[in-house]
Amino acid sequence: MSIDVLAPRPLGRTGWRVTALCVGTGEIGDMSVYGGSVPEGQALATARRAFAGPLTFVDTSNGYGLSERRLGTVLREMGGVPPGLLLATKVDPEDGGPFDGDRARASARESMERLGLDHLPLVHLHDPERIPFEEAMAPRGPVAAMQELVAEGLVGHLGVAGGPVDLLRRFVATGIFEVVLTHNRWTLVDRSAAPLLDDCAAAGVAVLNGAPFGGGILAKGPALFPKYQYRPASQRLLEAAAAMQDACTRHGVPLAAAALQFSLHEPRVTSTVVGMSRPERYDEALDLAAHVVPPELWAEIDRLLPR
Repeated sequence: MSIDVLAPRPLGRTGWRVTALCVGTGEIGDMSVYGGSVPEGQALATARRAFAGPLTFVDTSNGYGLSERRLGTVLREMGGVPPGLLLATKVDPEDGGPFDGDRARASARESMERLGLDHLPLVHLHDPERIPFEEAMAPRGPVAAMQELVAEGLVGHLGVAGGPVDLLRRFVATGIFEVVLTHNRWTLVDRSAAPLLDDCAAAGVAVLNGAPFGGGILAKGPALFPKYQYRPASQRLLEAAAAMQDACTRHGVPLAAAALQFSLHEPRVTSTVVGMSRPERYDEALDLAAHVVPPELWAEIDRLLPR
């Protein structure tokens, strides 16, 4: 069964409609966690490709190194964000600094300056596991500050982006957030985000699924990239990924195509965020999304899921 990744779909209650693929720009921020340096020219070319379409969703963050600055350079060249394209960012603490309301406001202001925008349509609370839930929700905490930014017309909609599933479920239960970005918890080898996806579906909260390749292992294969979630993978996970890659090879399907389409076919996921470090990655992602995957391969992959 094929899926039209370019067909606009509602982003929860926000009023926005976005494509099923979202361009992730953490890699063009020149961050070591993504595996190496990205030269300025390559990063800017990738940003230009991201804004050229046909995908209508781009994701960045204050904490993604040079990402916002590089995106802002291209946006100034273009005269602003293309009509109909949603550019989302995130509030982050400074390295080693507090993550309170004052910092959330400063983070949003920095993002506006770097991107050259006076309004941020979607802002996520980023990696809230860095502070206790109670601190995040305190009267002078980052969530209260983000709500104030919405009331002031500087921010359009609020999301939360992080890792721990149970923590994200607590934020969803507050009713404050319209979008959730989960990463590395809904992949071929890890289905632990299922309860979160159920909560969001029941509450009308949009789900963005980041890192469908688990940081690289489900794109390059475990022999070439034996890491998951940016750290060494367990032996059990390596074996499962290798078995899934073998199954894909027998069916003539790239492992990366199966990994991406696993997320794209999930009805509880609105858009899948794919990090791109080079402009050609854009069209490669579209090709992976269009690759034919036989139904029997999905059944075989499910049987290989590590327990």
